[in-house]
Amino acid sequence: MEVDILEFQVPVENNKTLFVWDIQPSHTEAQIYEGLYAVFSSFGPLYLLKVCPNAPLNPPGFYALIKFYSAAQASKAQRQTDGRSLFQSSPLKVRLSSKQTPHFLCDSSRPLNHARCLELANHCLGFNGWTSDIITLKELTNEEEQEEEEGGGRWRRLKFGCLLQLSFPHHGQTTRAAAVVEDRFTCTGPDVLLQKRCKLQKVVREKALVQAFATVLLILLGGGKVMVEVKQTSDQFLPEQTEGVLQVNELTWSQLAPDEEEDDEEWDLTVS
Repeated sequence: MEVDILEFQVPVENNKTLFVWDIQPSHTEAQIYEGLYAVFSSFGPLYLLKVCPNAPLNPPGFYALIKFYSAAQASKAQRQTDGRSLFQSSPLKVRLSSKQTPHFLCDSSRPLNHARCLELANHCLGFNGWTSDIITLKELTNEEEQEEEEGGGRWRRLKFGCLLQLSFPHHGQTTRAAAVVEDRFTCTGPDVLLQKRCKLQKVVREKALVQAFATVLLILLGGGKVMVEVKQTSDQFLPEQTEGVLQVNELTWSQLAPDEEEDDEEWDLTVS
């Protein structure tokens, strides 16, 4: 039985990357995207699907980059789609990237952002396959830490911490994680302060959930069966250890920008 393991991390390995070319210009870019997504997402969840027009010196048409979370699913998709017409009248070329993954990426890992975590979990486990519960959401701000600013506003600092539990009831697995975020801003009125508080509370909940998902392994057993395991880490929270614990994974506002897609990545079209 073929077993595959998915982690809630950005896939950087090139054996999870497919290149598709010889896409005819008879469809719009949006139609090509929909056609490719319908075909390749049937093999497993996709991290990235990007369609681009051919370079000016090449014949009219398009090519695409597709990234899977799973190397096994990428390999299976390549074998079963290469040389087939799929959604157009002529065959497509589908190849796995053969470019060597840089050594500095092999040992690095970047957690998926909040939206990607939800997308992957719901795809593999279903919408009722997991639950999250906030144990503690607390403001950690020192109210005395403010200064006068020009223009009549006050410089303010807000800091929130969240401790969250992530559960997989059908698999008997539970994990906990915490995050702390802060922001410094000029407060021009109570409405600005309220908006900042609401936004930071939302962000710290999302960051804590991302940290919890980072400890989770999805084990794909084939035939649609999935097992869930939790990685044992040195800084992992156990239920009896979380009393009063909050300050973990502290982030400043500059670090809270949404994760960028790989739009500016230089594509190496080396294929196997």
